Amino acid sequence: MRSREAGSMADNTVAELLLQKLRDGDCGGLDSLELAGTLGVDHQQVVGAVKSLQSLGEIIEAQQRSSKKWELSSEGQEIADSGSHEVRVFQSLPKEGLLQSELMKLPIAKVGFNKAMSNRWVRLDKGAEGGPRVFRTVDSVEDTVKENLQLILQGKSDGVNEKDKSELKKRKLLNEVTVKTYWVTKGNGFSTSITKQETDLTPEMIASGSWRDKKFKAYNFNALGVMPECGHLHPLMKVRTQFRQIFLEMGFTEMPTNNFIESSFWNFDALFQPQQHPARDQHDTFFLQDPAMASEFPMDYLERVKKVHSEGGYGSQGYKYDWSINEAKKNLLRTHTTAVSARMLYKLAQQKEFTPVKYFSIDRVFRNETLDATHLAEFHQIEGVVADVGLTLGDLMGVLKEFFTKLGITKLRFKPAYNPYTEPSMEKWVEVGNSGVFRPEMLLPMGLPEDVSVIAWGLSLERPTMIKYGINNIRELVGHKVNLQMVYDSPICRLDS
Repeated sequence: MRSREAGSMADNTVAELLLQKLRDGDCGGLDSLELAGTLGVDHQQVVGAVKSLQSLGEIIEAQQRSSKKWELSSEGQEIADSGSHEVRVFQSLPKEGLLQSELMKLPIAKVGFNKAMSNRWVRLDKGAEGGPRVFRTVDSVEDTVKENLQLILQGKSDGVNEKDKSELKKRKLLNEVTVKTYWVTKGNGFSTSITKQETDLTPEMIASGSWRDKKFKAYNFNALGVMPECGHLHPLMKVRTQFRQIFLEMGFTEMPTNNFIESSFWNFDALFQPQQHPARDQHDTFFLQDPAMASEFPMDYLERVKKVHSEGGYGSQGYKYDWSINEAKKNLLRTHTTAVSARMLYKLAQQKEFTPVKYFSIDRVFRNETLDATHLAEFHQIEGVVADVGLTLGDLMGVLKEFFTKLGITKLRFKPAYNPYTEPSMEKWVEVGNSGVFRPEMLLPMGLPEDVSVIAWGLSLERPTMIKYGINNIRELVGHKVNLQMVYDSPICRLDS
């Protein structure tokens, strides 16, 4: 923190000096690189000061310029200080010469020896006594490499010819770099006093009226926003995952629910729901125009369904109406996932030997609702189905108790309810969802054994009371505070942070 504050103070000092130079100067403007040299500071400090002044309005005008310059590499800097490798090799040779093996022990010998040989400053006597020996061939040499590098270092690169520059660059002693500088001139609002501009309009400023006397920083519409640290799953999807895990822990198998379009037969008729039922009205259901009708049905099963509706059977008198296959063929957006349960139970009934099953599903269903703060045209239905021999209402209550205990609801009270395809039927005292035992008029036409009962329950994932149960869990999952009133007012869980 201290280093950041120190840097900010240094930028302010440079900015003040820059303004003073503009005020006192008569050259019309300043070059940021030259100013950095004059002030003895790093060029980036001057650049920071320029940008800081630009953000304050029209105090200065700054035009960016690009230029090429020569810069010494680290090796080039060393040579500018200590001399070139070839000269240092030459200087290390005594008049009587030096064994090549001894010379090559010097760290600069490899490059220096080759360059000195190329310049004909030294010679190698391979037949000398004791082994190859290196001798001087001239009395003295000039270190032009060092001299050229020093000229460039002093900013006098024009004094070095292009051939020498190219050679130095080839030897990686010199680099050509692009330097971006600013040409700074006085702006329309030039002043040597720096006034900090406000960046936020606060409620206090509005209440007191002090905003009228303050200068605000211009809004930069091109500035990039702060990138979020990461994304988050919607709370509803997280709760859905939690429900799914509960079902799996209880040994349930997930049903395939990928058919949003269903026929009225599977959505209504197979569930022993009469064709004149209000739920089958266009005001409650989305019917399809194309394709308007389904065509493939298990016809023997369809005939049994028709009979139990119109004539009765299996101990029931039915509904006593003229059942219409055209009504059953109508395609629609499924109004509940119980249509999938019906298909799965029919498939189970076709097995040679009955085996107990536990199914579940969580997926979208569609209702022709009037859209308002608490209703959407689609929502997610959670459904559980258990089929076994001799199941009773007590088994249903036991399964529901375990299911809701895992949700965090331990105090359950039930009351009677009505469903056209379950009898008996019940719902929780504070409505969370419906449940019951599927009627024989639904199960026996499928071909299931008479002693097999199917218990089932369903609820909406978005139901406010179900969202409420998991407020603490949702807080834990998403790391936000949840506004309970918003949960009650909306079909989906909103967050305010």
